[in-house]
Amino acid sequence: MNIEKIKNKLKSFGKSKIKIKVNLGRNKYEYYEGFINKIHPNVFVVETNKGIKAFSYSDVVIKNVILTKFN
Repeated sequence: MNIEKIKNKLKSFGKSKIKIKVNLGRNKYEYYEGFINKIHPNVFVVETNKGIKAFSYSDVVIKNVILTKFN
């Protein structure tokens, strides 16, 4: 998966609620729920239940950040 595909996927989410799983290393994870706030050329900003977070597209490519649409 490349960065352009990820950007298109994020745009398709729109204002839908998403789940985010962040790999912190050594089998430690953080979980967030929120909405995509802004999409920039190198990062995207998510308004979560724990504040505003920014993630890079490269983290999604290497699967340190996993996004799923909330049902």
